[in-house]
Amino acid sequence: MSAMRLDAPAGSVPSARLTIVDAARGAALVAMAVYHFAWDLRFYSLIAAEVSTGFGWRLFAHLIAGSFLGLVGVSLVLATRHGIRWRAFGRRLALIVAAALAVTAVTRWLFPDDHIFFGILDEIAVASVVGLAFVRLPWWLTAVVAAAVFAAPAFLASPAFNHPLLWWTGLLTVYPATNDFEPVLPWFGYTLLGIALARLVLPKGERLLARWQSRGPLSGALVWGGRHSLAIYLAHQPILFGIATGLSLVLAPVPPPGPPGAAFRESCVAACRSHGTAAARCTAMCGCIVDDLRETPLWPSVVANRMSPAEEARASAVARRCAAPP
Repeated sequence: MSAMRLDAPAGSVPSARLTIVDAARGAALVAMAVYHFAWDLRFYSLIAAEVSTGFGWRLFAHLIAGSFLGLVGVSLVLATRHGIRWRAFGRRLALIVAAALAVTAVTRWLFPDDHIFFGILDEIAVASVVGLAFVRLPWWLTAVVAAAVFAAPAFLASPAFNHPLLWWTGLLTVYPATNDFEPVLPWFGYTLLGIALARLVLPKGERLLARWQSRGPLSGALVWGGRHSLAIYLAHQPILFGIATGLSLVLAPVPPPGPPGAAFRESCVAACRSHGTAAARCTAMCGCIVDDLRETPLWPSVVANRMSPAEEARASAVARRCAAPP
């Protein structure tokens, strides 16, 4: 069996592949590795950047995930032009689902309070199946549906979807704590855009795109990575996190700017605001969390931004108490 691609539509084998698509996927992998290594360094306070909550970093992460999902749509069109090999479809869909379950299990063990339960792999699995309904539609119709999918959370979100069994829809109003969350709405919109783009461009532009071939070690590495993206996705973060752990043993942490706890408070408010909560409510809630943590043995670890998993669990209990409705 050939290596599974992260953007692969969990299904048919394309009759012909475009090297430029593999290179684009490889570039997305490089960007993903940059983001994750920055996250790892911030986890150990080896850099001062607020990777999880800073606007620029959050936008960077959003664009990376969107590019992978858009490539799912492009690959779906390429792979289904001459029919679908359903046995291969089921086998590769099972691989993606198994990988997604493995990510959930590992992150639940390492980060019990913010583990990944519906991340990029889960969304790729869903998009691979649902996207099949669009690969024969006119490109403009798929683009219209994509716009509706992007807009849906703004108009359809409701507290009725706040039950954990419905979080995957993306229509919830209070977002859960998790390190990676790409619910169906609006993220399926990127796959639909990829389908629409491929349907628009490929009929007349495929021959031109097929002329591009890698001609150097850099482009060759990108193509190779794009063709082995699932394996790289599963392996890269343990490797990078291990490197960051080693660096944390020999490098001093970067002191947070401002008064003690200021960085924690700002990060708390930014994370709260990113979920659509009113500024006044976020300020009050994060102030409550800081005040309560000051009275606990956790405070030195909070100030240094180096809490252990057990300390994070106790801090999360404080946060839940302060976040409870008045």
